[in-house]
Amino acid sequence: MMRRRTRKGPAARYDVRWAPARPVPGADGTTLLTDHYAPVTTEPVPTILIRAPYIRGGFPWNWLFGVLFAEQGYHVLMQSSRGTGGSTGEFDAWSNEGRDGQAAVEWIREQEFFTGDLFTVGGSYMAYSQLALAHAPPPEWRAAVMQIAVVDPYRFYWAGGRFALERALVGGVAMYPQSNSFGANLRAVVRMQLRLGRMLRRVPLIDAYRSLFTGPRPAIEAAMTSPSAGDPFWAGTDTGPAGATLPIPVSLSTGWHDLGTDQVIELYQARRAAGLETDLLIGPWTHTNGYERDWEAFMTQALRRMRGDSPELPVRVHVGGADEWRDLPDWPPASIRPRRLHLGPDSLTEIPGPGYSIFRYDPEDPTPSIGGALQSSTQGTRDMAALERRGDVLVFTSPPLAGAVEVMGPVHASFDATTSAAGGDLFARLCDVDPAGKSINICDGLTRIAAHGPTVVAMGSTAHRFRAGHRIRLLVAGGAYPRWMRNYGTGEPIATATRLVATETTVRHTSVLEIPVV
Repeated sequence: MMRRRTRKGPAARYDVRWAPARPVPGADGTTLLTDHYAPVTTEPVPTILIRAPYIRGGFPWNWLFGVLFAEQGYHVLMQSSRGTGGSTGEFDAWSNEGRDGQAAVEWIREQEFFTGDLFTVGGSYMAYSQLALAHAPPPEWRAAVMQIAVVDPYRFYWAGGRFALERALVGGVAMYPQSNSFGANLRAVVRMQLRLGRMLRRVPLIDAYRSLFTGPRPAIEAAMTSPSAGDPFWAGTDTGPAGATLPIPVSLSTGWHDLGTDQVIELYQARRAAGLETDLLIGPWTHTNGYERDWEAFMTQALRRMRGDSPELPVRVHVGGADEWRDLPDWPPASIRPRRLHLGPDSLTEIPGPGYSIFRYDPEDPTPSIGGALQSSTQGTRDMAALERRGDVLVFTSPPLAGAVEVMGPVHASFDATTSAAGGDLFARLCDVDPAGKSINICDGLTRIAAHGPTVVAMGSTAHRFRAGHRIRLLVAGGAYPRWMRNYGTGEPIATATRLVATETTVRHTSVLEIPVV
């Protein structure tokens, strides 16, 4: 299936030979195993460096990044992070990629095949490794292609101030099998699928999660017990400042339902403000299904950047509702204006009114996460019918639109809300309801309910056209489990808490949804 999809890309220019598990010195005497994919040619060609914990495990990474880029005329070096994939040392997530990347570049300089032109490419942790290298960019680095990037691990795990449980667990399967075996990784995924449902019902979390792995994972436990950006575990892990000043051309890509969409957009904006050459691609993807659905888009962007070309316009986004791609001079577009919609009794209106709505949140039966920014490739845009039928979900819906409304940019809602919980959460989601009544999710966010003043939920960014006759809907709930950790209602630390208390949340109709309308 992957071969059929990827053959939509450019035709192969070279045959490829493969030299697996080459030992490369790390920063402190560790040995980092590296696969070398080389085009069969005597011509000098550039080099691509790709580093991550999981990429030497075989298909699909060997095909997508090793074979397909080598076919286009690049030496591709795919290196396992220390402590993973046969590399020696101890894997410490987010901590050693900069210095080990520097050591890899030192080794590359000494190789006969190296021409002096180095590129980097890759998604997720592969993109984070590039950003870590940006703290001290080597002079041979010509351009970087950062796909579905993780920029700041703290915000990745504690988005909105609540622990992002699902991405910690599923990401842990990818990063911690410590294996160079596709079969071992597959067995880890199957084990999680079989055990996840039971694990999600158990407390305390710090004991329950271990059943998904072969034992404790210190990095996962450190993440769940470090709720503040200032906690020692996160020290030095934010690569945003380094990426924002990296003085080489950079191509960024993400999905509307990716795990770090806003981080990627902010990095693009910071680089553009600094006058640095940057382009941005945003598609209708989750963190895991973009390569499957639109590999050609990723490949086209990467090859264009590494060949020294720039797009005519720096931003290309997919517009939902219209199902079309749009090229733009910047993001968000300068033509947007805020439109405020006020909550009413099950309604969204242009005019504020009195009243309130109440929902009851029970951590024994938490509001589930359906659709949106989940690791699963089957999530993303989904039918909201099952979620909207629940008694712990509120929906506020506009009248049918007389004309199309196009939304482009960041969406947020400001709530006048109180809760009986020691510390409650608010989940808010923008939805598009068609004339037949089918509701699909567009963008969303979650945050802690403020003790004083309004609770502002940043709902992420989007590009979406609400067609004439459709309705705009705001969905409100007390959580989205297991995308975010369920709220126990007690205010106790999430790792060790065992008491679960049902709570009530009151949302007053002075609350407002604000959308950026073109």
